[in-house]
Amino acid sequence: MKNLLIVESPAKARTIERYLGADFAVKSSVGHIRQIPPKDENAIDVKNGFATRYEVDPSKKKVVTELKKAVKDADAVWLATDEDREGEAIAWHLAEVLGLDVDTTKRIAFNEITKAALQHAVKNPRTIDMRLVHAQQARQILDRLVGFELSPVVWKKVPGGKSAGRVQSPALRLVVEREREIAAFQPEETFKVSADMRSSSADAQPDEAFKAELDHSLATEDAAHDLLTALLGASWTVSEVSTKPSTRNPAPPFTTSTLQQDANSRLGFSARATMSAAQALYQAGRITYMRTDSTQLSKVALSAISDYVREVFGEKYAQTRQYTTKKANAQEAHEAIRPTNIALEEAGGNEFEQKLYRLIRNRTLASQMAAAELEKTSVGIDAAESGGTVVAHFKAKGEAVTFDGFLRVTGKSEGKYLPRLAAGDVLTADIVRAKQSFSKPPARYTEGSLVKKLEDLGIGRPSTYATILETIKARGYVKVGEGLGTERQAIELSLSSTAAEIQREVLSERSGADKGKLLPNAIGEVLSDFLLEHFGKIVDYDFTAHTEEELDCIERGQCDPKDMLNDFYTPFHALITAAADIDRKAVSKTREIGTDPKTGKMISARIGRFGPMLQLGSADDEEKPRFANLPKGATIDTVSLEAALEMFTLPRLLGQTGDGQDIKANIGRFGPYVQVGKLYASIPAPEDPFTITLDRARELYAAKLKAEAEKTVAIFDSGIKVLRGRYGPYVTDGKKNATIPKDIDPTTVTEDQAREMIENAPAKKRRAYTLKTSAKKAPAKKAATKTGTKKAST
Repeated sequence: MKNLLIVESPAKARTIERYLGADFAVKSSVGHIRQIPPKDENAIDVKNGFATRYEVDPSKKKVVTELKKAVKDADAVWLATDEDREGEAIAWHLAEVLGLDVDTTKRIAFNEITKAALQHAVKNPRTIDMRLVHAQQARQILDRLVGFELSPVVWKKVPGGKSAGRVQSPALRLVVEREREIAAFQPEETFKVSADMRSSSADAQPDEAFKAELDHSLATEDAAHDLLTALLGASWTVSEVSTKPSTRNPAPPFTTSTLQQDANSRLGFSARATMSAAQALYQAGRITYMRTDSTQLSKVALSAISDYVREVFGEKYAQTRQYTTKKANAQEAHEAIRPTNIALEEAGGNEFEQKLYRLIRNRTLASQMAAAELEKTSVGIDAAESGGTVVAHFKAKGEAVTFDGFLRVTGKSEGKYLPRLAAGDVLTADIVRAKQSFSKPPARYTEGSLVKKLEDLGIGRPSTYATILETIKARGYVKVGEGLGTERQAIELSLSSTAAEIQREVLSERSGADKGKLLPNAIGEVLSDFLLEHFGKIVDYDFTAHTEEELDCIERGQCDPKDMLNDFYTPFHALITAAADIDRKAVSKTREIGTDPKTGKMISARIGRFGPMLQLGSADDEEKPRFANLPKGATIDTVSLEAALEMFTLPRLLGQTGDGQDIKANIGRFGPYVQVGKLYASIPAPEDPFTITLDRARELYAAKLKAEAEKTVAIFDSGIKVLRGRYGPYVTDGKKNATIPKDIDPTTVTEDQAREMIENAPAKKRRAYTLKTSAKKAPAKKAATKTGTKKAST
């Protein structure tokens, strides 16, 4: 074998192999091959310059063995991992594990997987850039130290808390603060007046109707009624018409951030779905590298796009532009995200990849096309009483596209139609409406708008946005809303040209929809408050952004990673040590709601292990306190005593089954249910446990019995069951499950076999982190001398 080229992705390897030919064998490391030992709290030697020990990931030992064999058979080894910090770190770890010389091993980088780009990279190899490696290591060490030391504090002190991270915590804080802004918002009511107008001339067409609006809003219904009264029998005349040309320019090509924002708003993609589809397109050679904050395009790309626009749309549509990024830390060495072949209209792949490719292609094409030309018209309209006194001034605005330019690709703006009008023209108002409107609170974040906010604050980088969002959702701190809003009433007064009096109508409309928006869960709010009070720097926006700038400084070779790590860790660790004195009860955000009239005991709302809950009584009482879920839609801050008391009427005894077993209705962690013995049947929405009837509960119980019978293979006297599950047959004793091997027929499993399977099944993984309560160093573990591990100083 002459040349061995190693990349991190099997899909990338397959694409590259097609272009390099027989002289190269292309192998994949399948991502990182080494890791900081996840269970070793001494893997980072804080006292020795943050020297870090790495070990080969157990799941990658086979890959490493195959790569070592391939290296022995090769005349030359090339490392071709991605061109960002993470890719550079993977290349360095490969060199360390495979015994390659870091100073001489050929390292190539390219931002698109095309034959031309690969050939250029092979002709211009470099060596591993240790500045990028040091920046990646510093970030990894920083995040590991925060997670390893802060997460155990969160588990111990924050009910329901799972973890806290250096970058995810400020993102959570943003969502929590926005929700509180919305809760504190007091809407202001006004009345907006509009009129459906048309020309009074004999040759006016019915389809030439347009809308005009009063040039100011009115504060009260009385003011609106007075105005409509004054407009009874009014004459309407055009007072002025102004027309001026305007242009609209296209947006720059996509960066990682703007791609995630647009894919979220236009396609409904999450940040994770966007990056997954983008990575597949990159590895297939369809687009350039998808982690970038540059808006620049290469000279070759600019030329190819310009030629394509001229050929397909014509000379007047072409306008070459080179965008520059205003951000000081932007990686301008990278290109914006663009198609590798602008003429390719379809990228192949799945539906998500195709939709994203069209979005990228259209944005790229539009960026190199002429501005759209528009004509904007503004019309002033006076409404006068019979004596000629003007009582109101209305305005109408219109917009017409005179040259579509880039809109030819992105979609034409429909504009706002206005017929041709001139000063002095007489108009007819078919109907005038004064509708009550309400000012809106700040908008909740979507995934796209949160990414934009993080970018604006300088928090995170192109490679981290999707991970940040996925983490705060996966931990249960934030959820994506599904609500369609609540009904509210709005008053509308109307005056028709054919009526002699004002009509009043109360309309119903929806407000406060949160579908697709990010909402904090109660645990997320408590955690954010906890971190802000006790670990302010972790959630401080400026501090987090400054840390990102320091990492960029390390990447440029201008800052020492040890200094940065030490400056962060010393005060941070002092806060961890002080955390032992934090009172967990004070953190749980307990609110006393009122007294139970039956028992005289206090009912309170607080955060528990699984989220917000109600508590009747206290741990100091002779009887144990009772617990209940919060009513649907209520929060700790909003739940009322009446609603809380209703929750304590559960479980509700409905009656008995035919064989005398009690049937109860209740609400659990996963929603409302009917219970008979140890069997639970979900109550479907919109039904609830407070109103469900005995007959309906028996129906649900019977359906659940039938479903259980269909999945049950056998039940032994010991209580062990053989069941058919979603992922295949398994055995269970009610506490522990064990998968039945594929070569065993579940109908033949005996009780002894089932018991043996359960005994041999692996125990559930427990969290590996431990809380450091002392600065005293623990004895080194034997694993430190394990083959494939290595100390590495940043």
